[in-house]
Amino acid sequence: MVPLRSVEAPKRTRHCGNVLAGMKAAAASDRRAEAVRHAVEPSVAAIFGVDVADLRGSRRGSPQVAFARQVAMYLAHVVCRLSLSEIGAVFARDRSTVAHACGLVEDQRDDPILDAKLDYLERAVLALLAALSLPRSCR
Repeated sequence: MVPLRSVEAPKRTRHCGNVLAGMKAAAASDRRAEAVRHAVEPSVAAIFGVDVADLRGSRRGSPQVAFARQVAMYLAHVVCRLSLSEIGAVFARDRSTVAHACGLVEDQRDDPILDAKLDYLERAVLALLAALSLPRSCR
């Protein structure tokens, strides 16, 4: 027969480990969200000629702003490796909206001009992340 104490100890340890892992994951997610704020948004705003504040706006805005926001969401997913839910939280949108944005941008990469802009943006965001010394998981 197994003593009661030895059975309870692994449960507590596993629970504490899960809580600690959750806290580490939340901190990593916060750092990646910070990367979006400091690297992705300004880069996209500069290339598409929109204000950074408009990318986070609660309204759809002009078609130019809406597409720039979709590109920012796409880069946050591809470059910073944020989940769709994390990106939705950053941009105050639903994860299904983020999924639609990523699909739309990916589908439009057939356009050589847009593809070149996206390649440039991906490199620029990686360079900014390195310059800002943000964690490697964001690069």
